[in-house]
Amino acid sequence: MAREQFQTLTESMYYILLALTEECCGVDIMEKVRQISGGRVKVGPGTLYAMLSRFEENDVIRKTAEEGRRKSYIITDTGRQMLKDEYERLKTMVRDGERCGEIERGNRLDKYEKVEER
Repeated sequence: MAREQFQTLTESMYYILLALTEECCGVDIMEKVRQISGGRVKVGPGTLYAMLSRFEENDVIRKTAEEGRRKSYIITDTGRQMLKDEYERLKTMVRDGERCGEIERGNRLDKYEKVEER
C-alpha cells in the first residue's frame, strides 16, 4: 500500500524522510528540513504531523519514543527504499533535462508542448 500511495514523493515528504534518517521529534524534524534544504523548504506543523501520521500508518517510519506530547521517529527499511527510489527518479529527471540541453541553454520548452498536440 505504501508503494502505491507514495509512488512519487512531494518535496516536503522527501525532506521529512531525509531528516528521519536519524531519530528525531517533530520540532527537530522541521529544523532539520530547513537545514538540509538551506532554508529553501519549510514544513509547518500541520503538514508535518499529517505526513508523520500517514508515514507511520504505512510503515514508512516508526515511533521510537513518546514522552507526553513529544514523539520521536525514525525511517524504516520501507522508507529508506522509498527515499532511494525517489532519489533515483529525481536523478533521472535531471539527466533527461541535461541530455535535452534546453534547460542549460535557457531556451523555452515550447517545442515539447507541441509534441503532445499531435
